[in-house]
Amino acid sequence: WLALKQAASQCLYESGGTITHHHAVGQTHLPWYRKERPEGFGTALQAIKDAVDPSGVLNPRVLI
Repeated sequence: WLALKQAASQCLYESGGTITHHHAVGQTHLPWYRKERPEGFGTALQAIKDAVDPSGVLNPRVLI
């Protein structure tokens, strides 16, 4: 399943599609999401997360 999921995700990415959807990104989509999100967006998200969750206890290692 994982190999098929990765191959399909890579195909979507290379074809100009988006890995995201209205149901969120999901951990299995993270590698492609990080490639397609705008430059600086991850940094901005991390700054917000650091401000509201300085201890890093809310969803660690998820999305950012």
